Amino acid sequence: MISCGKTKVDMIVFSGHVYTVDNQFSMAEAFAIKDGKFVAVGSNRQINRRYHATKILDVAGRSIYPGLIDGHCHFVGYSETKARYADLTGCTSFEEVMDRLEKHNAGNNSDWLLGRGWDQNLWEVKKFPENTELERLFPDKKVLLTRVDGHAVIVSSNVLKTIGLNENSKVAGGGIVLNAKGKPTGVLIDNAADMAKAAIPPMDKAQKINAMKQAQRNCFALGLTAVTDAGLDISSIELIDSLQQAGVLKMKVNAMINPDDETMEHFMSRGVIDKERLTVRSVKIYADGALGSRGAKLIEPYADDPENSGLILENEEFYDKVCEKSYKAGYQVCCHAIGDGGVRMILNEYAKYLKGSNDLRWRIEHSQVVHPADLAMFKQYNIIPSVQATHCTSDMPWAEDRLGSDRISSAYAYKTLLAQNGWLINGTDFPIEHISPLKTFYSSVARPWMPDDKLSRVEALKSMTIWAAKGYFAEFRKGSIEVGKEADFVILSDDIMTIDDEKIPEVKVVNTFINGEMVY
Repeated sequence: MISCGKTKVDMIVFSGHVYTVDNQFSMAEAFAIKDGKFVAVGSNRQINRRYHATKILDVAGRSIYPGLIDGHCHFVGYSETKARYADLTGCTSFEEVMDRLEKHNAGNNSDWLLGRGWDQNLWEVKKFPENTELERLFPDKKVLLTRVDGHAVIVSSNVLKTIGLNENSKVAGGGIVLNAKGKPTGVLIDNAADMAKAAIPPMDKAQKINAMKQAQRNCFALGLTAVTDAGLDISSIELIDSLQQAGVLKMKVNAMINPDDETMEHFMSRGVIDKERLTVRSVKIYADGALGSRGAKLIEPYADDPENSGLILENEEFYDKVCEKSYKAGYQVCCHAIGDGGVRMILNEYAKYLKGSNDLRWRIEHSQVVHPADLAMFKQYNIIPSVQATHCTSDMPWAEDRLGSDRISSAYAYKTLLAQNGWLINGTDFPIEHISPLKTFYSSVARPWMPDDKLSRVEALKSMTIWAAKGYFAEFRKGSIEVGKEADFVILSDDIMTIDDEKIPEVKVVNTFINGEMVY
C-alpha cells in the first residue's frame, strides 16, 4: 500500500551498490528518477520512505555506475567501417589479410573493395606491404585497406591513378612509400592517405542511418551512453541531430567539427550548440600522424628509422587560423598529437591564445609521448590531456623499438599527465581500438608496462564518466549519479572497483539506461 505523502516518480532502483562518482565519491543503495533525471539518491530506506513508482527495479546487490562516456572515438566512422569494410584486425600476416579480403569480396557488389585494421607490427616481417597481391587477386576492383591507426592505407594502382599520385608526387604532410626500384608500393601515409580515402564513394542516407543504428546498439551493449566523435562534417552532424530529434538515435553525442572553412563558419556563427543529446562546441585538428606508421612527429628521429622523425601535417598559418577562430567563437580546440614533437608544437600554438590560467579546456588528444620539459605547459595553460589507455597495451610490443629506451619513459604517462590539472579524459578511439570501455578501464588500471604511470580505479572510472563529461563542459548534466542530472547509468555483472585485475575483462553489461530509459 502506498503511504500518504509519498512523491510519485517514474522509476525507483534499489538494493544496488551504487558508485555515484560525486565530489566525495560516495556510495548509495537506491535512487529515484522522474522525467529522465535523478531526483533522489540515498539508502533503500530513504528512497522507499519518500517515493513510490510503478516501475521498480531490484538489482539484487549488483554494482551500478554512471553511464560510461567515451571521451574520444569515431562513432560515425565506426558505423561505416562495420557496414562495409572487411575486418582486418589481428591479422598475423599479409596473406591472412588477403584471405579475409577474398571472403569479404564474395558478397561485395561495389567497384571498391575496402578493409580496415591491418598492422604490420603483428607480422613476422614487420614491414609495409606492397600492392602486387591486390592487383593479382582483385584486378577489377579499386582496393583501399586502412591501417589500424587510420593514418596509413595500402591501395591498388588504379586508386593511385584516380587520385593522381605517382613516384614523383609530393604531398605536404603526407608520404608515398616507394619500393627498392623507386616505384609506389601503394602505401600512403597521413595526408596522402586522406587523398585516397576522399575518393571513396559516400554511403547514401539510408545506409548511414542503418549503420548508425547498429553502431548505437553495439555501444549500448557495452555500457556507453555518450560518445565524443573526434571530427565530423556538416552533413553527419545534421543527420545525427535529426535522428536524435526523431527518437531514432538515443545515443548522446559530443561532435567535434572538422576544421575546413565551410564547417567552421556553419557552426561557429551559431555559437555553442548544447542540446540534451547533441553538443557542438569544439573543432578537431591534427598535429601529426601515428606512432605505428611512423608519422607521429618526434623531436629526435625514430630509433628504428634514423632518417625519419615523422610529420607535422599542416603549416603554421593553418593552426593559427583555426585557433584564432575558435578562441573568438568560444569553441574548444582539440588537437591530435602523438609524438613529443607534435605535442610540443601544439602546446606552443595553444599558448599564443590561452595566455595563462583559464577554463577553456583546450585539449590534446592522445598525448602519447610528451617530453619531460613540456609537461608543465599542460598546467600553466590548463591544457587537458585526452588519452586512450588501450593504445598503451596495444603498442607495448613495439613502442620501445620506435622510441628507444630513454624516450619510452615519457610515453603513455597517464599518472604524470593527470597530476598537471588534476583530471584527464579517457576514451577508446574506436574503431582504431576495441569499442569496449571496460577494456579501456582494464588497460588504465592493470597495464603491466611502466606501472608507475597507470591510473587508480577511482581515477579510471572518473576519466570515463565525470571527467569525460567535463571534457566538453557537460559535468553539470551527466557523468555522475546526482540529483538533477540526466539519469544515465549502467549495471554490471560484477564490481570493477573491487574484483581482481584479471577478472575485469570478463565483466558483462547487464543493463544500460539513458534518461531513465532502458536501452539495453
